[in-house]
Amino acid sequence: MRKLIEPGHEQLSLQRQCELVGLVRSMWYYQPAPEKLEDLRLMRLLDEKYLKTPFFGVRRMTEWLKKIKERVNPKRVRRLLRKMGLFAIYPKPNLSKAAPGHKIYPYLLRGLTILRPNQVWSTDITYIRLSQGFVYLVAIIDWYSRYVLSWGVSVTMESSFCVEALDQAIRRHGKPEIFNSDQGPQFTSLDFTGRLQAEGVQISMDGRGRALDNIFVERLWRSVKYEEVYLHDYGTVPVAVQGLKKYFGFYNTERQHQSLDYQTPQEVYEAA
Repeated sequence: MRKLIEPGHEQLSLQRQCELVGLVRSMWYYQPAPEKLEDLRLMRLLDEKYLKTPFFGVRRMTEWLKKIKERVNPKRVRRLLRKMGLFAIYPKPNLSKAAPGHKIYPYLLRGLTILRPNQVWSTDITYIRLSQGFVYLVAIIDWYSRYVLSWGVSVTMESSFCVEALDQAIRRHGKPEIFNSDQGPQFTSLDFTGRLQAEGVQISMDGRGRALDNIFVERLWRSVKYEEVYLHDYGTVPVAVQGLKKYFGFYNTERQHQSLDYQTPQEVYEAA
């Protein structure tokens, strides 16, 4: 897919070319370091277990791995979970610390009735495995319709690919009244919050240890992984991008949701 990019193209910027082929711009410059195969195997196990028991912390994950005859210790499990961006979702102090200088905004959705599209958008990042590595996936979803407004893939956890996904969602769909996220440094960065403020969007952030405040994105990740990622063994980043592109098209336009009276997200988003 990188072969399709022409850095010196006279009419299309590098960013626009990356958008057209489904490549996050930061990935064009990045040269990934190879991961140890044993670490990748353990990360696959942890990823699947996390979807089943997201309340398992480092100690429980470590003991579970030991029970299935894996030779691990808490230090290694903690390192791998952090690399994957996974944290146990139960209330506890200091689950994660905001980056120095990043402002944390209050949670605005408690008791709020969601009545229309573009009232509330939400976002999150998840780990996507490859046969010889992994990438991170970000998605922006409309709460009312569950419509996936935009998404992006990156080999790093930097904020740039999240900002690109936000820009894409705003260009295609306008802007929300409220934008909700967790307190991760990608979403508390000035680049991200400044983009929302420039559009006059109210910013809402989940409380620490309260991943269920962002429940619709958590459900999206379960669907993506069980219905797409775990059924395919992505060999490369371009293959992963193509597979995810196909799935999100299916999710938005064909996958019926019981909570939406068996309509698709696109039908609900466009009908209101």
